[in-house]
Amino acid sequence: MLSGFTAWFIAKTHIGEGGMTVVELHPEFLKKDGKKQFVVLTIEEFEALQEVLADAQDLLELRAAKAEDNDTEDVSLEDVKKMFGMP
Repeated sequence: MLSGFTAWFIAKTHIGEGGMTVVELHPEFLKKDGKKQFVVLTIEEFEALQEVLADAQDLLELRAAKAEDNDTEDVSLEDVKKMFGMP
């Protein structure tokens, strides 16, 4: 589970192809017995948050895959072309 700060940071900044995108959240809290129990977001904010979290998960998976691949040898495009007899 994400810490409060981590969730806030991910929600506030999302780096995409076009640069940094700010996702501003305006949560409404519902209380039960005087304690915050639920959060209500607009559908737009919820969908933006889902996208940011999916992108963060993709980034973590990419970093893990790259870390696993550190032992493999890199092959240049020129070498691949030579292997397949391409000009």
